[in-house]
Amino acid sequence: MHLAPDPARFAAALAAFDAANAEDPNQETDAHGRQWPKEVLYAHRMSACLTRVAPDASEAVQLAARCQHIRRWAIPRQDFPMTRPGYHQWRNALKKYHAELAGQLLSRVGYSPEMIVRVQELVQKLRLKDDPEMQLLEDVICLVFLEYYFLPFAAQHPAEKVVEIVQKTWPKMTARGQQLALQLPLPAEALALVSQALGQ
Repeated sequence: MHLAPDPARFAAALAAFDAANAEDPNQETDAHGRQWPKEVLYAHRMSACLTRVAPDASEAVQLAARCQHIRRWAIPRQDFPMTRPGYHQWRNALKKYHAELAGQLLSRVGYSPEMIVRVQELVQKLRLKDDPEMQLLEDVICLVFLEYYFLPFAAQHPAEKVVEIVQKTWPKMTARGQQLALQLPLPAEALALVSQALGQ
């Protein structure tokens, strides 16, 4: 049985996630010129996007959005073979790590085992197409990527690869997610790549 919503417990969970991410040695500058530990900024962008897209999202989804990349730097990509199977091994290792760490922190601030399992399911994207909350979280992940990380990613890769990534990302989103993505205030270069990927 889930415990009744407790604003203090929820705030403590977010604070615990942010404290874990604050140890990120990688820094990123936001649009206002402020420097952040990279994963703290990502987590806050996820929360803000979820609030914008689904203000009534469940507590589990809100928690999962905030800890989606928790301490991501701890498992570097270069620790796995630089191949497609190596990439999938890395992603699977990350999902498991994020879920385990989130579970430890949620337990520490007093969440029920049932809520912890639910957040872990969401973080690991289990049953993506069969679970509306997981699909909502996937929409938010894709929207945050497109709004904040797509252009820097595009600058580091050939245009064909970037177009392919968009073509793979697009079907992961709901129709509403796709509609919201097309309304994002994307720079002209990013819009051109998205349009090319979608054959528009």
